[in-house]
Amino acid sequence: MDNNGQFLLGCIVAVCFAISLFFVRFWRKTHDRLFACFAVSFCLLGLNWLALGFIQQDEVRTALYVIRLLAYLPILLGILDKNRVRGDAAAPQ
Repeated sequence: MDNNGQFLLGCIVAVCFAISLFFVRFWRKTHDRLFACFAVSFCLLGLNWLALGFIQQDEVRTALYVIRLLAYLPILLGILDKNRVRGDAAAPQ
């Protein structure tokens, strides 16, 4: 990978971790689990891009897609949790 590619990967890693910190800040204000799920997801995505920057073997780089899959699972679980019907809120009055 050339220097421009390495630079762009570094930018992506920094932005992922910055977005993760923003979601941590929102989670601390609201204690909404969806924000925590997004923070974990962006942290995992940042780790994925960081690993892609250092690993040059194609076989290992392909296996890193598992990290990306694991990064999207908290978002899915957070959305499902947010839309889950609560027992007391579901009862009509």
